[in-house]
Amino acid sequence: MTHTVLKEYQNGVLILTLNRPKKKNAFSREQWVEFTLALQEAQSDDSVAAVLLTGAGNDFSSGTDLNDFTTAMEPGEVHPFDACALAMVEFDKPLIAAAKGIAVGGGATLLLHCDVVYVGESLRLRFPFTSLGLVPELASSYLLTTIVGQRKATEIMLRSEWINAERAAELDLVTTVCSDESLFEAALASAKDIAKWPVSSLVATKRLVKAARMEPLKQALSDEKVAMEKLGGSPENIEAVMAIFEKRDPDFSQFRKREEVEPA
Repeated sequence: MTHTVLKEYQNGVLILTLNRPKKKNAFSREQWVEFTLALQEAQSDDSVAAVLLTGAGNDFSSGTDLNDFTTAMEPGEVHPFDACALAMVEFDKPLIAAAKGIAVGGGATLLLHCDVVYVGESLRLRFPFTSLGLVPELASSYLLTTIVGQRKATEIMLRSEWINAERAAELDLVTTVCSDESLFEAALASAKDIAKWPVSSLVATKRLVKAARMEPLKQALSDEKVAMEKLGGSPENIEAVMAIFEKRDPDFSQFRKREEVEPA
């Protein structure tokens, strides 16, 4: 392990920092593994009352590192992303986020699982899945709809639109917008305020709040995985990824040209 997730404990709060700042904290397989282990340890550690999640440097997370994610898997091997997705759904302690800069893909969908979301004014949020020829992940197809409503969620997902901090607040995607400079301390203060209460009460309360959503969340994970496996590696997905590597706009028109039909 190379410490792609940093851990610090303060007054009942476990601070988890995504630590690949040169990659805008894009998740490698190793980072998915470390993050999952950190969540599981926090879940079983009675001294941890709340978790504060943030990113090193100027960004929260740019999602999955495409260079790493496309590496071949062994037959029957569970991808670390899938293990992390289930850990996020099942995590039952308060989860507070402090996010600024880029929060894209997995970086955006992670925020949907957080109970309290503090963001900096520099936040740029995006669910980019249609632009990649893919589908939503981390149960975001369900969570985004429950937070902002079906019509708004559908448009956000279909357009792969960018959302700034002000718009995110209007949509109820975030709890509070702060200056980038005051963001971390404000989120930490909130986490500590939560962590002063009994862990048993915090856990029981979060379980009650999530109880009606657990089955739909897990079903969304399953359905998204099936759709993602179907579209991953498709010509459209390959074009999208190549366009990113080649720093150009993707051209999807080549996949929807109609054949010319001679008039009768």
